[in-house]
Amino acid sequence: MILGVPDIDARHRPAIETDAVIIGAGPIGLFQAFELGLLEIGCHIVDALDAPGGQCAELYGDKPIYDIPAVLECTGRGLVDRLLRQVAPFSPGFHLGQEVTGLQRQTDGRFIVETGIGQRFMARTVFIAAGVGAFRPRELKVDGAQRHAGTQVFYRTVDPSATAAQHVAIVGDGDDALDWATRLANATVNRPASVTLIHRRDHFSATPDCIAQMRAACAAGRMRFVAGQITGLVDEGARLTGLGLISPDSQVLRIAADRLHAFLGLSPKLGPIADWGLALERKQVVVDTEKFETSEPGIFAVGDINTYPGKRKLIVCGFHEATLAAYGACAHVFPGRPVHLQYTTTSPRLHALLGVGSRLAEVTAGAEPRQA
Repeated sequence: MILGVPDIDARHRPAIETDAVIIGAGPIGLFQAFELGLLEIGCHIVDALDAPGGQCAELYGDKPIYDIPAVLECTGRGLVDRLLRQVAPFSPGFHLGQEVTGLQRQTDGRFIVETGIGQRFMARTVFIAAGVGAFRPRELKVDGAQRHAGTQVFYRTVDPSATAAQHVAIVGDGDDALDWATRLANATVNRPASVTLIHRRDHFSATPDCIAQMRAACAAGRMRFVAGQITGLVDEGARLTGLGLISPDSQVLRIAADRLHAFLGLSPKLGPIADWGLALERKQVVVDTEKFETSEPGIFAVGDINTYPGKRKLIVCGFHEATLAAYGACAHVFPGRPVHLQYTTTSPRLHALLGVGSRLAEVTAGAEPRQA
């Protein structure tokens, strides 16, 4: 029995029926959807983050990757964009900003999959492609921050329409922090009263372009950078009005702040997966190497979340795992039906699924293919 925490309110909502639910919208989850699509297995993808890409896009968005076959170099976001275009013909359903909180096997062998906001799925198979678990924003460890979370303290999100005439403070040293600070500083609509970028030292992990744009905005007087660590929040009544900081040379500083946006990276958590009754080893899901199925039939695990003898945490290895897992799912989705190996180079059926038949006909006839 797979254990989960049922959402009582969600039981009153109709469940989405599907062949497969993929937990995780990172590169492996996206490629899993593509491989399932080639086998005519429909799927829905759930991810705790509010955009596809997972760890690859969040942590390596603008950093180069060199070990993707036949791709000399691409960024994390570039890889995710390519995978999204690749899987587009199969139109998987995306459910972002939701964490899967419950997973229960039904008497007919299918699974009820539930998310924290009450979305429910009835799935024949489940694929866990959650990297090293669900990624959550690292929170600011300052007294009072939780009290203002979602109203004046935010993680990973900026609503430019809400920053007009506001004193905005942004904490972080990566691309997201510098990009948002610069974007708000240069805004002509909903312009903030002030924009302050805060980091513990005058050294950043962002790309050179982001750093240059931030420094240019500071030089123009549209924003400022303050080196220091936040030591406390300044409240007037129930409202946040400022921040207390200590500089690298131990000076005590105070800045005005109506809104605080913290871009402190992501923290992986295994989360509810640990309670689903799956065989685990060092917080990783144990799988076989034939189908990458877990200890529970019909549940597969691919990518960094799984473990097996010889496991290597590489994207290319995850692509291999997703391919074999898709074939392993056929026995659950199409019981008793033989699975024939088809090649995308020659199969008219796959060409039709991918929507490339007309272009291939043009190439075969010697014509210049039309642009898609």
